[in-house]
Amino acid sequence: MTDGFVVDASALLAMLQGEPGADAVAMILATSVVSAVNWSEVVQKARSHGVDVTDLGQDLTHLGVEFAPFTTVEASAAADLWHRGARSLALADRACIATAQVRRLPVVTTDRAWASLGSHIDVEVRVIR
Repeated sequence: MTDGFVVDASALLAMLQGEPGADAVAMILATSVVSAVNWSEVVQKARSHGVDVTDLGQDLTHLGVEFAPFTTVEASAAADLWHRGARSLALADRACIATAQVRRLPVVTTDRAWASLGSHIDVEVRVIR
């Protein structure tokens, strides 16, 4: 059993929108960490669909979600990912994986391509759909 999970924007959005995999994310919210970079992506995408996100962060915090700052430690780890071959990943994806690396937690995503990154990322990837 793990002490927690780092949840990427795609997984959090799947849960918020009731998409496939939503139940899997809902079950781990109380022990989840979301990078500030991924939170920015969630807010941006939700707002672009007309969703009022005024209290969303606070609601998620009450459910146990921790929002992790993107510090120089995570920023360096994200840059290292690119140099180690994970060049197909966007910055937000690398920020999520870097947060998982720094915290030594598995990462939860809807992006199946992450599972094939193997040694480039050095974290356990759990794909929810």
